[in-house]
Amino acid sequence: MSKNVAVLMGGWSSEREVSLVSGAAATKALKEAGYSVTSIDVQRDMGALMTRLFPRPDAVFNALHGRFGEDGCVQGLLDILNIPYTHSSLLASALAMDKPMAKRLFAEAGIRVAKHVIVTQNEIENGDVIERPYVIKPLNEGSSIGVHVVREGDDAPHFRDTGWPFGQRIMVESFVPGREFSVAVMERQALGVTEITTDRNFNDYEAKYAKGGSEHTVPADIPQDMADEFMRLAVLAHQTLGCRGISRADFRFDGEHPVILEVNTQPGITPASLVPQQALYAGISFPELVSWMVEHAECDP
Repeated sequence: MSKNVAVLMGGWSSEREVSLVSGAAATKALKEAGYSVTSIDVQRDMGALMTRLFPRPDAVFNALHGRFGEDGCVQGLLDILNIPYTHSSLLASALAMDKPMAKRLFAEAGIRVAKHVIVTQNEIENGDVIERPYVIKPLNEGSSIGVHVVREGDDAPHFRDTGWPFGQRIMVESFVPGREFSVAVMERQALGVTEITTDRNFNDYEAKYAKGGSEHTVPADIPQDMADEFMRLAVLAHQTLGCRGISRADFRFDGEHPVILEVNTQPGITPASLVPQQALYAGISFPELVSWMVEHAECDP
């Protein structure tokens, strides 16, 4: 008999729309692979979610992105319910989403990170807190949500009118110039290296998800020793956080060294997403990829 899989999608984070696309793609592929699939648009009502998870599925495919779905919250619920789920555990998910903590762990593991400070909204509005160019980031969002790049001659962002909806603390990070690369990791194996190019100011939300917003070169046109180093660092970052299943590490190359930007423990699986493209380059079809994720689902009861 085929396994019963519940696909969690949607949610209420700022990445809801992307999650719906990822969830729809996973649902379609899992059905093609022969699984019995139930799609669940997750809302804030946890009682309703637990009702939808009864009878208990054999596994949950977690296609949620952003806060509450990717930061350990839903993972904790599934741990309590003893339902295996795809992607990383509660702890690894929480560590990866907390950008300052993740950077501290990466640095201790010997992976280069950009210098940063943690400040308040008022401090940013009162003037530059580090030398330009710099990047303003929320501490715990994904998909470049809320990210601003401030260069020489730019007006610093002011939030008096629009507000800053991402918490009291803000990360201000030195901008790393150069080329951008991404590496998908499947358990302990890097799938390949993708170079990302865009005509936009940086690889922001629109560049990531809008049609034609960015170009992905798979494999990246770089020397093999350079590709090997990116892949080594991506696997090291995956292991440093304690990730499992699939993750994706994003890097900048400043001309001399790779600098890690972040690890995404639940990378997108939309038609424009990097992980399915790298998997296909490695000879793994999309239905094979999501099937592998389901077969390697775990929980920490």
